[in-house]
Amino acid sequence: MIYSFANDYSEGCHPSILEALTQSNLIQQDGYGDDEYTRNATSIIRQLTQSDADVHLIAGGTLTNLVVLASILRPFESVVAAQTGHIFANETGAIEATGHKVEAATTSDGKLRPQDIVPFLNKARGHHVVRTRAVYISNSTELGTIYSKKELTDLHIFCKANNLILFMDGARLPMALAAPSNDLTIADIAALTDVFYIGGTKCGALLGEAVVITNPELKKDFKYHLKQRGALTAKGRTMGIQFDQLLRNNLIFDLANHANRMAAKLSAIFKSKGFPLLIESDTNQVFPILPNTLVKKMQEDYGCLIWNVIDEKHSAVRFITSWATPEEVVDRFSIDNN
Repeated sequence: MIYSFANDYSEGCHPSILEALTQSNLIQQDGYGDDEYTRNATSIIRQLTQSDADVHLIAGGTLTNLVVLASILRPFESVVAAQTGHIFANETGAIEATGHKVEAATTSDGKLRPQDIVPFLNKARGHHVVRTRAVYISNSTELGTIYSKKELTDLHIFCKANNLILFMDGARLPMALAAPSNDLTIADIAALTDVFYIGGTKCGALLGEAVVITNPELKKDFKYHLKQRGALTAKGRTMGIQFDQLLRNNLIFDLANHANRMAAKLSAIFKSKGFPLLIESDTNQVFPILPNTLVKKMQEDYGCLIWNVIDEKHSAVRFITSWATPEEVVDRFSIDNN
């Protein structure tokens, strides 16, 4: 049987969530996020972020990115992302379909820095071209890298100075915060961004992302955007219950830490066999550079994704571990290049 390292959402959800969903099943609740579970999850998030943020639960990452950016941008405004950013590379033009251009900066590690954004602000033709208004970053990035507190602070200062809105995609934020090299807290992120979200889909939930809006200007009318885009869920309790469980006793971060540990073990195995990594990461994504002949052989036993072609004989391959990856599977992982 093939074991999949292709993504971190192959499993269902943490058992405590299933238990909570079952136990609460026949308890009547108000709809559209006005249930007691969502209110409790919102309260915990406000405590963690040390803020009076507005919190909204949305079913998935692409929908979250679409709704947030649609609520931020005027029709002639654009968003800057790294060329590996999810909104640019993996969402089938979802943002463009709302009428907003995604401008992509080429970076080597999936992260954006002020100097990467400057060229998009120096447009010479004024109203003949789109006006850059938002900056989209991911933490962790699509390459598994994370932002340091200094890097995020530099971005925050730059965005404020240039009237830009900073939006952090947090689909794998728990993994970023649980990484050994991380020096950010969730309260830091709330203070240094205008809006971000805490991923549930890839971090132990059946589905759901928790959008956290700290900029008062962005809070206004956000629920209208949710409703108009089909993102205001009648049975909001289904996500409220999940985040209520995940945020209790830091469960979501314990699960993220497990995913990171399993990835670190995989990384050590590849390094021990002499295979270089495309990039160093201490979150749950590993990108070894492997001979294509070995990749084909490995795919008989393990699911993985060919990330990009290095040369005619080698490819960078993505392996992702999850909150539910069994340690014994990783311990049995072997590479036979003969």
